[in-house]
Amino acid sequence: MSKQRRTFSAEDRYSIVQESLRDGHADVSRKYNLSPSLLRKWRQKYLDSGKDGLRDSYVRVDPQLRALEEENERLKRIVAKQALELEVKSELLKKTPIGPRKR
Repeated sequence: MSKQRRTFSAEDRYSIVQESLRDGHADVSRKYNLSPSLLRKWRQKYLDSGKDGLRDSYVRVDPQLRALEEENERLKRIVAKQALELEVKSELLKKTPIGPRKR
């Protein structure tokens, strides 16, 4: 028998926590086949932060957005490199003496 990971929405977590507060921790964990420690964590998050504490703590990043951010960083590095080159060239031009040309 393989265990399959279940996912619960914030609303599902909220209703399960409410039920555990009303009916008891052990009964609800058996009813939903949840680990008592997981239910305890949800309950503590709810008591600490309210309903917002039961939301997912991670944010899924859109792959397209990630690709755009990587391209943005690459372009920023290119611009920084070019700006540095321009600064070095302007400093070199300031140091070279300007005098009459010899023919």
